[in-house]
Amino acid sequence: MSAIETASLNVAYPPLLDFGSQLTQEQLLHSVHRTMALHQGGPVWLFAYGSLIWRPECSAEERRRARVHGYHRGLYLWSHEHRGTPECPGLVFGLDRGGSCSGFAYRLPEAHLHDSLLALWQREMPYPAYRPHWLSCRLDDGSKVQALGFVLERHLPCYAGNLPDTLLSQIFAQAKGRYGSTRDYVEQTLNALRSHAMPDRNLEARFRRCHSREV
Repeated sequence: MSAIETASLNVAYPPLLDFGSQLTQEQLLHSVHRTMALHQGGPVWLFAYGSLIWRPECSAEERRRARVHGYHRGLYLWSHEHRGTPECPGLVFGLDRGGSCSGFAYRLPEAHLHDSLLALWQREMPYPAYRPHWLSCRLDDGSKVQALGFVLERHLPCYAGNLPDTLLSQIFAQAKGRYGSTRDYVEQTLNALRSHAMPDRNLEARFRRCHSREV
């Protein structure tokens, strides 16, 4: 068991969290521009691994099944707005180091690129919870593209880590935010992955375990 996982066993719920101040519009724009400065040119692709699969933020010129290596999907990020509250935080997905992750790659329209990127940052980065990163993404035909992904920062207070089943069951039973409950968010993601013949077996098994023992 890793140090991250060991530490997560001692997390009490609800945790005392301080995410700091929300990013200003100027800070969001600066992050967008800094990220785009690292783009290697050509079409801009976005890698979707969670709710962006079933609730896209912007239109796409092309949508392809895809996989990234070196990162996996995990329910590792505290949410005190979208899927929980400060008093009863929920969880949302993020990309964490190790393994691989299936999802979709969206090719964003060049004509509306700036507006699309800003909308994504406003949705994914109200707080500096993620690090926008260019991922090596393999499409379903075997070709590779550079795709934008939002990966986790383990040193930030919003990083929950791999929580034990007992705690995750409690969160499923209690946490609900502006866009609904953590449990429904996970279930919708699992349904979307299953419907596109790319089920996340580990997450499916964990959801069944924690759903069945909710208190």
